[in-house]
Amino acid sequence: MRKFKIGFRTVKTAVGVALAIWLAAFLNLEYYTSAGILTILSIQTTKRKSIHAIYTRIVASFLVLAMSYVFFTFLGYHALILGLLVLFLLPILVMLKVTPGFVSSSVILLHIFNEQHFTLALLENELLIMLVGFGVGFLVNMQMPDIERELNTYRIEIEKNYSAIFSEIAKYLREGDTNWNGRELLLATEAVNKGKSLAYQDVENHITRKENLFYRYFDIREQQLEIIERILPKITNLPTIVTQAHVIAEFMDDLSNNVHSGNTAVKYREKLSQVKKEFQELPLPQTHEEFVAMASLYQFLEEMDQYLSIKQNFKGLKIKKGKPVFN
Repeated sequence: MRKFKIGFRTVKTAVGVALAIWLAAFLNLEYYTSAGILTILSIQTTKRKSIHAIYTRIVASFLVLAMSYVFFTFLGYHALILGLLVLFLLPILVMLKVTPGFVSSSVILLHIFNEQHFTLALLENELLIMLVGFGVGFLVNMQMPDIERELNTYRIEIEKNYSAIFSEIAKYLREGDTNWNGRELLLATEAVNKGKSLAYQDVENHITRKENLFYRYFDIREQQLEIIERILPKITNLPTIVTQAHVIAEFMDDLSNNVHSGNTAVKYREKLSQVKKEFQELPLPQTHEEFVAMASLYQFLEEMDQYLSIKQNFKGLKIKKGKPVFN
């Protein structure tokens, strides 16, 4: 069995339902409990999703009010007419791209059908139920937990594991073999995936912010991770350790000690260019194995240049108390 847990969204739903029903009852509205249903349907995982959900439900509800008046007034309050109304309603909702509003609009529709008479008092009652239900849902859903500290935790985890991976690469280039089991690569992959997913949620919760640095950061780290996964076989499959490998090992050690959220790509691309120059000045291979090893190492350098260039246009993250500083 899964561990019993009450999430923030669950708390918001409970508070929202109670508040909506209490307010609707306080206003002496008929079918006041339906305000709680409308609130439940309005609460989503992010602010943007909530706003879209409320929009679709308001449009669908107003459409139902208009169609109910026409169908029931001119054709009568019969189950067959109710079914006919739904038959026409659904294609219109699809056409208007507001199909998620069908359930909430059905609540309004059944109120009108149950009353068997469309009056101004009924219209006012339904509009107030909509106002209370959707209004409370909107206000409650604007309260979102602060996830930037959690995002920062994933950032730290990624940088720690990338640093460890580069250190292991440097060690392998010097010794030709290590006892590394690749655990840091799995941990980095997990942190990148979780961080990017959470960062996307953060994007959805900041309606007016034009740029989300955390999302951009995790997207960059994801692209870099693909390169890391490509370069590892080039190192582990070296047929022999050549002199050039030690030059590259020094560079990887330096890079390993400087994996962070700032932007030092230009600096390290310059250092990499120097490594390439030293690489070319060293003696040519004497055997087939040395030739294959040098070719693999040169491909490795090109991949590392691509790794650094991905982050070159990113201005970097400035973290203060676990949160990015926007300037």
